[in-house]
Amino acid sequence: MSQAEVRRNAIAAVTNYKPSTQPLDFSKTSPTDIFGSNVFNDKVMKERLPKDVYKSLKKTIENGEKLDSSIAGPVAAAMKEWALSKGATHYTHVFYPLTGLTAEKHDGFLAPDNQGGAVAEFDGKQLIQGEPDASSFPSGGLRATFEARGYTAWDVTNPAYILENPNGTFLCIPTAFVSWTGEALDKKTPLLRANQALNTQAQRILKLFGRNGERVNSFAGPEQEYFLVDRNFFFARPDLLIAGRTLFGGKSAKGQEMEDHYFGVIPRRVLAFMLEAERELYKLGVPVKTRHNEVAPGQFEIAPIYEQSNLATDHNQMVMTTLKTVAKRYGMACLLHEKPFAGINGSGKHLNYSIGTAALGSLFDPGDTPHENAQFLVFCAAVIRAVHKYGKLLRAVVATAGNDHRLGANEAPPAILSIYLGEQLTDIFDQIKKGGAKTSKTKGMLQVGVDTLPPLPMDAGDRNRTSPFAFTGNRFEFRAVGSNMSIAGPQVALNTMLAESLDFIATELEKITKGDPKKLNAAVQKVIQEIMVKHEAIIFNGDGYSDEWQKEAKKRGLPNLKTTPEALPVLTEKDIVELFTKYGVFSERELHSREEIYFEQYCKIIQTEAELCLKMAKTIVFPAGVRYQKELAETTAAIKATGIEPHTTALDDVTGKVRDLQTAIAGLETVLAKANGKTVQAEATTKCTKVLPAMLAVRDAADALETVVADDLWPLPTYQEMLFIK
Repeated sequence: MSQAEVRRNAIAAVTNYKPSTQPLDFSKTSPTDIFGSNVFNDKVMKERLPKDVYKSLKKTIENGEKLDSSIAGPVAAAMKEWALSKGATHYTHVFYPLTGLTAEKHDGFLAPDNQGGAVAEFDGKQLIQGEPDASSFPSGGLRATFEARGYTAWDVTNPAYILENPNGTFLCIPTAFVSWTGEALDKKTPLLRANQALNTQAQRILKLFGRNGERVNSFAGPEQEYFLVDRNFFFARPDLLIAGRTLFGGKSAKGQEMEDHYFGVIPRRVLAFMLEAERELYKLGVPVKTRHNEVAPGQFEIAPIYEQSNLATDHNQMVMTTLKTVAKRYGMACLLHEKPFAGINGSGKHLNYSIGTAALGSLFDPGDTPHENAQFLVFCAAVIRAVHKYGKLLRAVVATAGNDHRLGANEAPPAILSIYLGEQLTDIFDQIKKGGAKTSKTKGMLQVGVDTLPPLPMDAGDRNRTSPFAFTGNRFEFRAVGSNMSIAGPQVALNTMLAESLDFIATELEKITKGDPKKLNAAVQKVIQEIMVKHEAIIFNGDGYSDEWQKEAKKRGLPNLKTTPEALPVLTEKDIVELFTKYGVFSERELHSREEIYFEQYCKIIQTEAELCLKMAKTIVFPAGVRYQKELAETTAAIKATGIEPHTTALDDVTGKVRDLQTAIAGLETVLAKANGKTVQAEATTKCTKVLPAMLAVRDAADALETVVADDLWPLPTYQEMLFIK
C-alpha cells in the first residue's frame, strides 16, 4: 500500500468512525460517589488505621513533622488489605526521573507459602523503600553507568492510589528517587526541599505580623492544553509518531484566523473522550474542573482546582497519562508537544501559583483594600524582587527543544520574563515608591448596559495574555511552561526564589523593628519602597508581543534568552548555584547534572528530528514530487505529439521545487554530519544555529511542493485534514 493510499484510507476511516464501546451510563454513579474511590485518602486511612498511627501520620502530612518509621508496618498492612479489596495483585513505587516522564516497576503481593499455595505479603520496609536500577535513567554524571543502585523513598505527603487496567488493578505508591549517595535523581525530591525552604522563610514574615507556627505551602493549578488528532492520521504521519510534531505541512486555507474554535461547542466525539477522561481522573482524586475548546482548531484544555504543589505535580502527571490512554479508546491520539503544528497556537501549561496557609488562604489575596494590607504587599513585593533578580532562572526551567518553537509565538508569552500587575496594584506600588500608598483604584462595578443582566463586580485589572508572569486576582500565572513538561521544575525555581526574597525582607524587617511591633508598618513601607526603586523594571503591563517591548526590555536590562542553548547555562551560574545551595534545594553537583542532562536531551531531540526530516523528505515527499513531475512531463509530451505547443509552466514550477528540495536535503546532510561538538553545550548550539535552520529549509521546500502536487499523489495527511476532521 502506498503512502498516498494510507492517507486516503485514513480519511475514510475518520469520516466513517463509530465508537467501539458502549456509551458510559453516568446515571449509575455520580461524580461525588466515585471521586477519590481509588485513593488511599484521609477517609480510608481514618477507617483502617489504628488511631495513634493515624494521628502520627497526619502530623507528618499536615505539619511536615518527621515521619515516625515505626508506623510504616501498620500503614503497609492497611494499605495492602485495601488494595487487595480493590482487586490489586501488584504494587509499584511511582517516581519521576529526569526524563520528565512517570516511571514504575511492578512487584507482586503474592509469595509462595511452601505448601503449594500463596500468601499476600507487603510490609513496612517494602512500603518505605524500593530499589529500581538507577543506571538506566539520566544522571548527568551523578552516577557512573556501572553504579546502578538507586532508591525510591515513600512520599507520605501524597496518597497511594489504585490504577485500573481492563485485566486488573495495581497499587501505586508515590515516591522520591535518589541515588546511593543521597543525591536527587528525580523531580519530586527538589520540590519537597524547596517547599520546606519556602515554609521556613514565609513563617518568619508571618511571625512579624503576629501569626506563629502556621505552615505555609505552595499551591498550583496547571491548565493543561493539548491537541487531538485521529489515530489514522497519527500513524500516517511518521513525524507525529516519532517526534510528536509535524516536520512538514503546508498552511491550511483556514487556521485560527476566524477565531471560531475558542470556547466553541465541543465536538461530540471529543466530548465523549473528555467525559471518560474526567471520570477516570475523578477516581484518582484529581479535582479537574474546566474543559473547553482552545484557540487553535483541534486544540483543547483541561484545568483542575488548586492543590498543594506536590500533589498538584503528581496529579498533572496522571492527567497527561490519562489523556493519552483514554484518547486511544476513542480512536484519537493526544498530542502534548508544545508546537505540533506550525502557524497556529502551540500548547502551554499555564501554572497558576500561590502560597498560603490553611487559616489564611492565599497570601497573594489583596483583599478589598490592598493598599492597607501590609502583609499582602510584603509577599507581593517579594515576588517582584524574586522575578527581577532570578527571571533568567524561570526562563531556564522552561527551556526545551519543543518550547523554543512556542515561546514568543501565537498566544504564548515571550522569552523575556516580566510581571503584569494590573492597573490597581501598579498604582499602589508606584505610590509606595514615591512615599506612601494612601488610596487605591477601586474595583467598582461593571455596567453591561442591558436591564435584564445584573451589574458585575470588576476585577482590579484586566488580564494580559502576553505576559509570562501575570497577577490574576489572588495568584500569579506563569504562562511559559510547556504542555508536556513536569510542573515540578518551575515550582522548585519559584519556591526557592521566593524563599530567598522572603529571607531578605524578613531580615530587613527584623533589623529595623528589633522586636517592636509598633515599628512594623514604617519598616514595611521602607523595605517595599527600596524594593520598588531597585526592581520595578520587571513590571510591564503592555503588549509583550510588540517590537517596542523587545527594545524597552533591553533598555531595562531584562535578559532575552530566546533558545534553550542560551538559557540552560543559567542553571550553573554562580548566583543560581548560591541560591539553591543556600536553601538546600540543589547541591552544585545536582545543578551541573541537570544542565548536562537537559543539554543532552536537547541534542538528542534535534538529532532525531533531523534524521526523521531527511528520511521523510527522501522517501515520502521527494517521490511524490517526482511522480507528479513525471505525470506532467508525460502529459506535456502527449500534447506536443498532437502538434500543439504545450505550456510548460506547471512542469517547470514542479521541477524547480523538486530541485529546491534536493538542494535543501543535501544542505541538511552536510550540516548534520558536522553537528557534533567537543562539549554537549557546543553541540546544542550548533544544532540550534545550524541544524534547525537547515531542517526549516527542507520543510519550506517540501511545503512548497505540497501546494502544487496533485492531491491524489500527496502522501501525508494535510493540516486541513488533521485539524478539521474530527
